[in-house]
Amino acid sequence: MKRGSVFKIAAISCYVLFLLASWTFGFTTGKEIGYNFASFSLYMLKILPCAFILIGLFEVWVKKETVEKHLGEESGIRGYLWSVLLAGATVGGLYVAFPVAYYLYGKGAKLSVIFTYIGASAICRVPMTIFEASFMGIKFSTIRLLLSVPLVIVTSMLLARYFTRRKYQIMPGK
Repeated sequence: MKRGSVFKIAAISCYVLFLLASWTFGFTTGKEIGYNFASFSLYMLKILPCAFILIGLFEVWVKKETVEKHLGEESGIRGYLWSVLLAGATVGGLYVAFPVAYYLYGKGAKLSVIFTYIGASAICRVPMTIFEASFMGIKFSTIRLLLSVPLVIVTSMLLARYFTRRKYQIMPGK
């Protein structure tokens, strides 16, 4: 058995023992940690299977030429706008955005557009923006989006330029 595997098994065992001891001895913080873990796990079980099915369908149905045309090297500013729109419609946050970004890259999307998609997935989701507007107001949400989206695009361009100069490549999955 590899050294890393032993460490992982030991860490998981310690965590489970901590939860069992917390439940047995009435340690409230440990019980809350266990409850939060269970709640988060159930949330992931609801979101991720559907997301991965959609990602699989995306992989099969969307042609490489389409991604290259709209999000590739020749897409220009349209590529950034498409990535922001796609990010706004992404459900599941960054848990889903990273696998989608990986497949977009594999289908020929420009690195800066990928970074824009990931950044926009964190700040531009439609449900989150509606929720924010209901509490903070439409004016606040509009100003936040008008300031943050251009900053995400500029940062993505700079980050892509940095990685391109260093000949960075995303490694294929195992």
